[in-house]
Amino acid sequence: MIYLVLSILASTIIFINFKYFERFNINILQAIVVNYFVAFITGMIAYDGQVQISQIPSLDWFYFTLILGALFIIVFNLMAITTQRSGLSVVSIATKMSVVIPVLFGLSYYKESLNGIKLTGIIIALVAVYLASNKSDSGIRIERKLLFLPISVFIGSGVIDTSIKFLEDTYVAHNDVPLFSATIFLAAALFGLIFIGFQVVKGNFKFDFKNIVAGICLGIPNYFSIYFLVKALRSDILESSGIFAINNVAIVTLSTFTGILLFKEKLIRDNWIGIFLAILSIILISL
Repeated sequence: MIYLVLSILASTIIFINFKYFERFNINILQAIVVNYFVAFITGMIAYDGQVQISQIPSLDWFYFTLILGALFIIVFNLMAITTQRSGLSVVSIATKMSVVIPVLFGLSYYKESLNGIKLTGIIIALVAVYLASNKSDSGIRIERKLLFLPISVFIGSGVIDTSIKFLEDTYVAHNDVPLFSATIFLAAALFGLIFIGFQVVKGNFKFDFKNIVAGICLGIPNYFSIYFLVKALRSDILESSGIFAINNVAIVTLSTFTGILLFKEKLIRDNWIGIFLAILSIILISL
């Protein structure tokens, strides 16, 4: 249980970082790329073993991490575009509702148990995520021509979580978890440099040292959010469908409370209902 709690805390710290990014006008792409390099370095430091870079490509999971790294940076850019076109609430809902993909994968591929209480908890968790993330009394509104953006974020986020579960279960040795996580972040950083390269060519790149500082502050909790999630998936506290559901709904709930305490955010009625349902869903899934 401690690994799941630590993953939730690390993910909430990521939320806090992004809030401060907005306040200090941080260039998100630059900070994200730096964050991935920092996360890679953190993972290499955390790895308890001899690291020979030349041998990493020979590991069974290496080429999968390249795909995941590309997905990380692509989904991030989709999230940024969706935020600009449809708003932050839409991105938050699409990202967190994507938990349904790894949950369904766990139930179907791993033949995980599904009783009435657990099913009710998962359904309530999805409703809770929507209500807690929605910041408008009128609900979310998306132009039909832009509908593909949140759908892409939804699918991309779900595929990332599902892939992490599948790879850690199938290919990653117990002692290789830090190295596996670090390699994903390195791949994401390298692909991120390609996006920055496009900005340089177009003449849109403007460097600011504060973006590096922001990336460092983001990179460490970002690494541990993945590391502790993988460790939680390897524990025997719950099946993966339960862990993913509790992880996502708890992050939304804790982030909401953090927004109230640190950033004086105001909640609408739906948010409070969502928080109540989130707590209820965690109890039901845990049972």
